[in-house]
Amino acid sequence: MQIDFPLEFIVQGTPVSHQAKRTESREQWKERVRDASTSVLPSPHFASDERLAVTLFYFPPETMQGDVDNIVKLVLDACCTHIYIDDWQVERVVVQKFEPEHPPVFLSPSDTLTKAMEGARPVLYVRISNDPHEDLR
Repeated sequence: MQIDFPLEFIVQGTPVSHQAKRTESREQWKERVRDASTSVLPSPHFASDERLAVTLFYFPPETMQGDVDNIVKLVLDACCTHIYIDDWQVERVVVQKFEPEHPPVFLSPSDTLTKAMEGARPVLYVRISNDPHEDLR
């Protein structure tokens, strides 16, 4: 079956940096991302070969330590061969953190994004779209 984009899911927990020293921590985080995406994917499904855009919104429980860009690589790697064939297909990545003292304001958040904003922190909201230019029109 083909994947119906856009795809949205949330991953509970603190994202692990691709620079983390422990290989086990990196692999556990990638597995958590894959597991979280499973509930929104058809079963069985084919990995997409389309051009893609990925949006990552991180909601930490307090002021974030570390760089927001370090969370991107492991999430993209976790989706390889599972949601898409290879991360070279990803043409656009938007990543943003929303610390408690700077809450987000969205005009029309999806149900999944609302759940991420209102649920227990830390949580990572992931959206994968097959329209890399959707926000540019």
